[in-house]
Amino acid sequence: MPRTSKAEAPIALDEPMIEGRYVELGGYTVGFETHKADFDPAPLFAGLPDDRCHCEHWGTVTRGRVIFRYADHDEEFKAGDAYYGAPGHLPLIFAGTELVEFSQTDALRQTNAVLEANMARTQPAEV
Repeated sequence: MPRTSKAEAPIALDEPMIEGRYVELGGYTVGFETHKADFDPAPLFAGLPDDRCHCEHWGTVTRGRVIFRYADHDEEFKAGDAYYGAPGHLPLIFAGTELVEFSQTDALRQTNAVLEANMARTQPAEV
């Protein structure tokens, strides 16, 4: 049975605002994310449908909090919460937040391609 842990997952993303460790497990990617700074990554989603993330995420907040903003409402998740991020969200991240998140690998790759291109051109706005 495939498995991983945060300690075993390689660091794939190390930016001033986030450290991300990601491993593919059976068509899904598990991400261990540590958010180092408050930030609003909304500009990074430009170019996706409605300029929002359409990749579904299932996860747990192990520390801190995250807000998923939808066109008509916000959903806040705090330490200890399990969550589902439906298509059409924009995350709002806070310093000290740690997440364990599962996403369909193909959808995540498509989303990340847009995020990476936008990251190369712009910096996320401070909250």
